[in-house]
Amino acid sequence: MNHDDSAPYSSAAYSSAAYSSTIGIQAETVHNSNVYFVHPDASPQEKYRVGVQLLEDGVPSRAREMITDAIAHGYDGTEVRFHWVLAMLSARTHHDLTAEEVGQLRYAYGLVRDFAEDKWKEALRVTFDLLAVLSTAGSETGPVLKQLQELPFRQHDAILRHLDVILTGGLKDDLWAETLGRARAERFGNGRAQRVWAYFAPDPIGARAVRPRPSTAAAAKTALPGRVVLFAISSALLGALALIANPAQAIVELAVALCAGLTAARFGVRWWDQKPRPGFGAEVHSPDPRDPPIAEDRFTKRVRHSFDHYFSIRSPHGFTSDAWLGHTVQIRSSLAAEIADLYRESRIGVERVDWLIRYLAENTRDRYNNGTLSDRYRQDRTSGRTKALTVAALAVLGVAALAGFGTAAIGAAQPRPLWAFLAVLGAAWSGHASASRWLEVRREEHRLNRETQEYSEHLAERQIAYHRWKSFLDATRPSELEMETWLTCDKTSFVDEALRHHRLTWRDLITHTILMAPGPSYKRGRVRGGPWRYSRYVFRLFLFTQDGIREISSEFDFFDGTRKNEQRSNYRFDALTSVQVTENADIGYDLELFLANGPVRKIRVKDADAHQLAPTENSQEISEINLSAASSTHTFRLLEGIAADGKNWIERHGPDSLAPFQIAG
Repeated sequence: MNHDDSAPYSSAAYSSAAYSSTIGIQAETVHNSNVYFVHPDASPQEKYRVGVQLLEDGVPSRAREMITDAIAHGYDGTEVRFHWVLAMLSARTHHDLTAEEVGQLRYAYGLVRDFAEDKWKEALRVTFDLLAVLSTAGSETGPVLKQLQELPFRQHDAILRHLDVILTGGLKDDLWAETLGRARAERFGNGRAQRVWAYFAPDPIGARAVRPRPSTAAAAKTALPGRVVLFAISSALLGALALIANPAQAIVELAVALCAGLTAARFGVRWWDQKPRPGFGAEVHSPDPRDPPIAEDRFTKRVRHSFDHYFSIRSPHGFTSDAWLGHTVQIRSSLAAEIADLYRESRIGVERVDWLIRYLAENTRDRYNNGTLSDRYRQDRTSGRTKALTVAALAVLGVAALAGFGTAAIGAAQPRPLWAFLAVLGAAWSGHASASRWLEVRREEHRLNRETQEYSEHLAERQIAYHRWKSFLDATRPSELEMETWLTCDKTSFVDEALRHHRLTWRDLITHTILMAPGPSYKRGRVRGGPWRYSRYVFRLFLFTQDGIREISSEFDFFDGTRKNEQRSNYRFDALTSVQVTENADIGYDLELFLANGPVRKIRVKDADAHQLAPTENSQEISEINLSAASSTHTFRLLEGIAADGKNWIERHGPDSLAPFQIAG
């Protein structure tokens, strides 16, 4: 995934059991996937494959386009035509078909006899036979149902699923028990309760660690040569003057100074390098004091809250959550500052970095359990001896330098004492400056090496944790087909309960439709090019009978399939006076039903999603996909027709209205 991510959270009005209630998005996720990606130069076979995938995943409108395009480019046959017919009829009634589409279906029916015999041709023939039974009053359904039962499971299941809306009356009654039984068997199959959460889990952002700070040794290296040269000249001059004045004593003093200087350098460097520093396993981030202070923004606050949460639920044995939080205040504060600083510029939601926060909480717990949590600093056990030897060597060096100055200056004629004084002064200043610059260069080099090693180790550990979590998500996340299957089963169960409550059979219905809308406080996710899927839905079922319309709505929790806040309404066809669909690019789609007696029914159909689209996605196309997947287009057409015609709508859509719909037979 790229490091840019989700847009800000939004909210929108929505109508459910309480018509003035509100809805809020908790999280939204777009999964990168090539399942629907088709290159402009893709072959007809590839377009057909993607079209079938779209059909299976509940996007028939887009599937029709892809399969039709494949046929237009010469890829045809019984299997292709079978899926094309299903795409034409899926989630539609015969009234949704245009005259051109009916003509195309008739043309496809005429091609059947010319195809070679295989299982797809038989499935295609049964599909057209079902349409013939629907469009012929008093037709015997037994033979065609027997043919349907004899089809292989894949073809049989596809026909039942995609002809669900167009099949009505006695034919639907005969198939309903089988449809319902399959829905009950598959509704919680494939580990739905344990896997659905992964579909709405955001893709984790990649691992990061604190990079080493740039070295500041360049300036020290630039100044070092001049000071070393001055020290060498001053020391040589002082030694020469001492040798001239008293060779024997000068040799002893020079030897002592040389030994003391080497000793001080050896142990002084060790002392300097052994200054307390964070250990590799400490995972404590100390911001550079030279950095400007960072304001406690919203992202940082959410990161700190997430750290508190994961530390509280991952406490070591023997600690209560509160006690562990109190024990790790400084560690959590440092880690939170580190993570907020590492990921702030990506403008992501904290959910995408929760995997890392959880890993750090587990790592801290594990280090406490194995006794390394307190090992924040590393120090040499001989640091006291090192300090003592360094101080002693420096003292001896100072005494030797002063003794050398005395040897060179005492009893000597002018201007030798002045030169000796200048030499010792120059050696002292340049020696101190040279040592300081050299130690600074060495310290920076060692620091850079140490921080580079720590960065590599931390990054490697976090990358392992990232790939482990990413692999787990990918293995757990349901496929589009599984999500669509579970959703279809939920709808089937809902329809069955509504029919039983109203004591209706399919023979009593003219038609029906289900409008699916986002529920309250939902999470939503989708794959690139696919429809939004929600963690909470509002199912709104319209049952059209001779007596009027029965409307049943209910909130569904997609995680466990439970429902609540059911509401039922009944009204005559003439009571529905107007239907209005409002589209706002910044908010979404709203459907308003105006009843002769009663308040305006405002229904949220779809939230805005333009901010979530990839550059390669067309906003209008994605909007149509979402409306098609939610059965919105079909529902709009039905309700608008009823609002326009009133009770006359029955004459055009009643049992006899199928007579002109002659495709096969």
